[in-house]
Amino acid sequence: MPRLKQAGREAKNPYADQIFNMLFGDRDPVEEPGTATGTPGNWWTVFNIVPDAFEHTTEGFKFYRSDKRVLGAKLRELGQTRAGFSVGSQFVFSQHCKASREAGLSEAQIEAIPHWQVADCYSDIERAVLAYTDALVLQRGRVSDGVFEVLKMHLSDEEILEFTYVTCTYMMHAVMSRALRLEYDDVEERVVEMAAPEQDSIDIMSMVDQEDA
Repeated sequence: MPRLKQAGREAKNPYADQIFNMLFGDRDPVEEPGTATGTPGNWWTVFNIVPDAFEHTTEGFKFYRSDKRVLGAKLRELGQTRAGFSVGSQFVFSQHCKASREAGLSEAQIEAIPHWQVADCYSDIERAVLAYTDALVLQRGRVSDGVFEVLKMHLSDEEILEFTYVTCTYMMHAVMSRALRLEYDDVEERVVEMAAPEQDSIDIMSMVDQEDA
């Protein structure tokens, strides 16, 4: 379950109800969860506890799909999908694998997103936007001049700004999804201490030190 409460149709948010109608039909998304892509749909119901946050994030989805955008869908989805993978969000990564397919990326390109650095299925600009994504997400915006030079060779300033904005937005979505345990990110922490066969406290390195003495 998500770490925060949910709000469905009982919240009487007309804007949210329109989205619920598209995603859930006439069902209440809290009482009868489940979307067409297989997710519970609790991203929407958790955001609905703050109606203007719900509207703000939904407008963000409309922004990147608007026909006003000059950035191509393939490059956009490379950034969004890699951002989801790099943050470790199963939800964002899984959803945008599907969106990448819709945008025209090949199965080989989608499968190689986790190991793009050693894949030979990307063009120069695709490799550049993947490198830029890693700089944004993993290096918190520390972008080398070499990466940026390749971006500038292939993309306009407007395209670079759009890519930067959308990719950073989806880094935020991925982080929030993990923090609040939404959708496919509703998982327990897997990095925990594993019990030794004996219950007594054992310091393995002290045993190694004694062996070396």
